[in-house]
Amino acid sequence: MKYLKLIRYKNLLLLAFMQFIFRYGFLELQNIPLALSDWQYGLLVLSTVLIAAAGYVINNIFDQDTDLENKPEDVIIGKHISEASAYNIYAALNISGVAIGFYLSNVIVKPSFAAIFILIAASLYIYATSLKQIMILGNVIVALLLSLSVVIIGIFDLYPVVDARNQALMANLFSVLLDYAVFAFIINFIREIVKDLEDISGDTNQGMKTLAIVLGVEKTAKLVFALGILSIITLFVYTNNYFIANDLLIATLYTYLFVLAPLLLFTIKIWTAKSKEEFRILSTLLKWILFFGIVSILIITLNIKYNA
Repeated sequence: MKYLKLIRYKNLLLLAFMQFIFRYGFLELQNIPLALSDWQYGLLVLSTVLIAAAGYVINNIFDQDTDLENKPEDVIIGKHISEASAYNIYAALNISGVAIGFYLSNVIVKPSFAAIFILIAASLYIYATSLKQIMILGNVIVALLLSLSVVIIGIFDLYPVVDARNQALMANLFSVLLDYAVFAFIINFIREIVKDLEDISGDTNQGMKTLAIVLGVEKTAKLVFALGILSIITLFVYTNNYFIANDLLIATLYTYLFVLAPLLLFTIKIWTAKSKEEFRILSTLLKWILFFGIVSILIITLNIKYNA
């Protein structure tokens, strides 16, 4: 179990779950052709997970000093595994993930798409070694990479089978994936800032310049509050325009109860949050909001199917 913390296995499970639910809780129920077979799609998920795991490993390697102060109980490198072994694990994970990506790119007869996997792996390395030190930019990169894991589903499973007859339908389905990619970006971007608030003590001692350090806890918390309000308004308008307007009662109630209500709770709590423990709880709450937001694609799909 200790070694699994090296790759943040819970986050990887959420990532895999997200990609599987978009395939089998959304695309498979649309009665459309898909480019990848079930086992090939499994390889796509595996490739994404392996590269993400490599990202966690390299991040842990470069965050050893910070983690010793912020989360000493989670430190693996130097305690249970050597730095050299960690680099070997990082290389093995990355090579495996990119190799699978290269294979899948050839399966869909788009060999140049292998560059996507190389770009993701390179971005995670650059983030861990330098971008993480840059205020806001590091948060944006992490959030973008998560949203890309949604977009990549459309790139590999929808785009290769688009033709003149199904172009409009495929474009509509791809737009749905983009909507969820934007949702994932926003929630994860906010969560990354909250995590910076949680880790402000160790980050300060390591000379980092996160938003929380530059603005201070109080101002950063107020900024997160504003982002929370904007997210609530955006999601409320989206729900009214797409769910209520199309008489999707179950999808509407689900979104209100399991996404909007927790997001409202988060926004209220962040206004007065000050302690490391409070920020840790709020970060976990955002993870659950992301989880339930992802599950909503299945709820919406079934609501449309059985209302029709």
